[in-house]
Amino acid sequence: MGKDWIIDVLADLRTFAQKNDLPILAVQLEETALVAKAEISEMAERAPVAVRGDGTETRSIFVQTSGSRRS
Repeated sequence: MGKDWIIDVLADLRTFAQKNDLPILAVQLEETALVAKAEISEMAERAPVAVRGDGTETRSIFVQTSGSRRS
């Protein structure tokens, strides 16, 4: 399930706002859902990958799958 559940919650809130004469809130919730989708997608692109070094411990690193890099 991950973090996608928040998209459904925002959709439910937007539906409530539309049905209860809150058009500005409905628009804001739609925009918020777009932001949430973008951030969730970005997080998925840099998902942790387990690696094993010389020792016995396992560590996580982040792998970026898109073409852009951030500092």
